[in-house]
Amino acid sequence: MKAVVLAGGYATRLWPITKNRPKMFLPIGETTVIDRIFADLEEDERVDEVFVSTNERFAEDFERHLADSPFEKPTLSIEDTSEEDEKFGVVGALAQLVDRENVDDDLVVIAGDNLISFDVGDFIDFFERNGASGLAAYDVGSRELAKSYGLVELDGEQVVDFQEKPDDPNSTLVSIACYAFTQDTLPMLEEYLSGGNNPDEPGWFVQWLQSRKPVYAYTFEEAWFDIGTPESYLDAVAWYLDGESHVADSATLDNATVGENVHVMDDAELLNANVNNAVIFPGATIRDCEVRNSIIDEKTHIENMDLSGALIGAHTQITNGQ
Repeated sequence: MKAVVLAGGYATRLWPITKNRPKMFLPIGETTVIDRIFADLEEDERVDEVFVSTNERFAEDFERHLADSPFEKPTLSIEDTSEEDEKFGVVGALAQLVDRENVDDDLVVIAGDNLISFDVGDFIDFFERNGASGLAAYDVGSRELAKSYGLVELDGEQVVDFQEKPDDPNSTLVSIACYAFTQDTLPMLEEYLSGGNNPDEPGWFVQWLQSRKPVYAYTFEEAWFDIGTPESYLDAVAWYLDGESHVADSATLDNATVGENVHVMDDAELLNANVNNAVIFPGATIRDCEVRNSIIDEKTHIENMDLSGALIGAHTQITNGQ
């Protein structure tokens, strides 16, 4: 069995934090979003190779990241794009990868910006038990949220209807970006694309596929975060920290109050500051500030500010009154 971790997006909604780094490298505690996925795939002996599908702009970042990681299975597979408007769409990129890497095996596909609470091995167990393509599904609990995802209707565990981003969802059970495709399904990617179908979201392919072959849904109830916005990233950090804070040993706190769900990284300085629900990257200095619901990038210097819902890019200097 092979696996693909999709890591080709440009995460423009998280700029400037992700303008020069893949959002998959955003920290969740001591690890990163994508490393949580790599760890699960590394442990599962059924998966013998993991392709990391990324773009040309971030190829060197992934090369360095993988070289410094403990994982042996991942290898890069680089899309021929370097800008947002050049993207093939996820289905198009997946079809190209299958062709480029000569994949002829059952295939697990996971978005590298997904924080999932279940073990990928449990999902593979489900896939093998059914002997058919499958997806992971989660109840988002809101019909408004469901409009942004692929809506899943089940008969038992089998998908009997799938609607990608419906205007009027009749339930809140949605497909997350975690799929398993049987070996004989992979050629159907080209069939789908040659028919002029939508190359963007995998849900469009699943919607097309489930009317032709059985597709099953692995449902789970723990937690799931689609990390595409500052809010969803901070929510994921808060879920991981569970109301606690994580402050690096090398960080400096002087007359500082660190509240709930705060991650302060190496060599950051909090001086006469109050921080709640925030991520402070390495080397940042926050002096005489109130910071909440914010992400402050590395080596940023902020003084005498009240920040709420802020995204401050790396190497920025902001002092009130200047």
